[in-house]
Amino acid sequence: MSIIVKAGPGDSTDSVIRKFQKRVVAEGLVQEIRERSVYRKPSQLRQEYLAEKRRKIMRSRRYNG
Repeated sequence: MSIIVKAGPGDSTDSVIRKFQKRVVAEGLVQEIRERSVYRKPSQLRQEYLAEKRRKIMRSRRYNG
């Protein structure tokens, strides 16, 4: 789960930091850390999942007629 970013010959430290930040976001590490920071009961996870499913259905009905 380590992220390695190698600096190219013409890369500045700022560009290497930007590359690292993009890779962290792409791997979803920030989101995973946020999710793991607080324990949620399985029933709460199920409720959130069903609510998201309902939202998607309503959105599709709204735009598809």
